[in-house]
Amino acid sequence: MIQARSPLLIIMAFFAIYVIWGSTYVLNKIAVTELPPFMLAAIRFSTAGILIFIIAKFSGKSLRITRKQFINTVIAGFLFLSFGNGVVVWALRFVDSGFAALVISAQPLMVLLLMLILDGKRIQPMSMVGVFLGLLGIYLLVSQKQVTSQENSLLGISMIFACLISWSYGSLFVSKANLPTNHFVNTGYQMFTAGILLMLASYLFQEEWSYPTTWSTPTQFSMLLLIFFGSIVAFTAFNYLLKVVSPEKVATSTYVNPIIAMILGWYFLNEQITAQSGMAAAVLLTGVYFINTKKKLVMFSRFTSKLPEKINKE
Repeated sequence: MIQARSPLLIIMAFFAIYVIWGSTYVLNKIAVTELPPFMLAAIRFSTAGILIFIIAKFSGKSLRITRKQFINTVIAGFLFLSFGNGVVVWALRFVDSGFAALVISAQPLMVLLLMLILDGKRIQPMSMVGVFLGLLGIYLLVSQKQVTSQENSLLGISMIFACLISWSYGSLFVSKANLPTNHFVNTGYQMFTAGILLMLASYLFQEEWSYPTTWSTPTQFSMLLLIFFGSIVAFTAFNYLLKVVSPEKVATSTYVNPIIAMILGWYFLNEQITAQSGMAAAVLLTGVYFINTKKKLVMFSRFTSKLPEKINKE
């Protein structure tokens, strides 16, 4: 029997949060070329939510939650999945999958700015460097003519940034909200309720639904991968890693996902990777690293450590 901290399980889990999550942008891009975006996301999340409930029930986990917890899961599901992911899928009709992944990777930057605006939390010197690099990377990314010249690209870019804000605020909300204690059950409720909200959005936008049997093989394959691997396997791997390795190591997926998305988008969808895109990715992800790292600026820490000595001498 494989032990809980098995090196093999840890490697497989990292593969899941690196490659599988990184590939979801390309899978969504493939599927959304044929399917209406809100219908696509609705089927993905409602199906994944039902499957999670079934798995949880058979594994002996209680699905009972309080009324307050249910309301909070609906809010979290809307911020993360209904709007945060559903609108990303909608925007993928107008922007490349690699571009979307890079913008979303700036989530730590947006979380930091929202904490400053909403909570008045002071930004540390190391994080200030990250904010500057992050903003520079985003500017390099969106200022390319190849990006802005595509039809409805500005609308798509705007919606991607709106999703970034939604994801970031959702992170702050979840950190304080009363949610189900079991992460698997919590995700099941978020996915299922988000799927219902996306169905309503699909109805309001008068999207035309179709049977899976009428979809092309690439779209069917993409949907299956999004449901089973992108929604269930990767999330389970994420929670497993949070229990057996440090959070800093788990957070490295922030740097790897957009790179995977860019490579897969280039290979399968012929998306261009310009020199400026590569530079923007390097600058942006370096900024994200500075924001996530707990290390201090060497020069700053040396200076502050000598302040008491200088004050005493004076």
